[in-house]
Amino acid sequence: MNGPITLILIAITALVSWMAFNNRKLLDRLILWPPAIDRHKQYDRLLTYGFIHADFMHLLFNMVTLFFFGRAIEGLMLRLSGQWWVFPLFYLSALLVSILPSYLKNQKNPNYLSLGASGAVSAVLFAFVLVSPWSLIFVFFIPAPAVLYAVFYVGYSIWMDKKGGDNVNHSAHLAGAAYGVMFMLLMSPDLLQHFLQALMNPSFGR
Repeated sequence: MNGPITLILIAITALVSWMAFNNRKLLDRLILWPPAIDRHKQYDRLLTYGFIHADFMHLLFNMVTLFFFGRAIEGLMLRLSGQWWVFPLFYLSALLVSILPSYLKNQKNPNYLSLGASGAVSAVLFAFVLVSPWSLIFVFFIPAPAVLYAVFYVGYSIWMDKKGGDNVNHSAHLAGAAYGVMFMLLMSPDLLQHFLQALMNPSFGR
């Protein structure tokens, strides 16, 4: 489970984020800022926002999560499709799809900004949950079955998205999670039956 594409994505994201930490002009050019897209047609921002982060801890959390789950999903997608480019297509399209609801909602809002890979990482994580719902995920060093974490994650994201005020794009997390599940089911519809059977036969740690 080497996951070369995952490692490349992590390396690029870490490098670009680190450069943007020390270069405000670069950060301003890559961040999702609706007027730049609406007025100046800088559509690349719908992807580049995912390669910069607010701070080191934001970057570390996303890249550690991507490291542990991205390699598994990359390997599975390679086995299902036989094509190396499916996983990077999935990841980049997840960046786009996860941010679209927020962008469309704030298309005319000059004060709206968004950055970080969380939406795409959510897509990867929920793709993994679909495949292996009872695998243990360590949440703040506490082991929890992936499917139970997913339920909590969705509930918390919905609640915080309605509440607002914490400068976290919970809408992108939810959209990314849904996209991850849908992408996997389009690739392999049999995964739905696999998931349902796994739910009925708990096997913790697998």
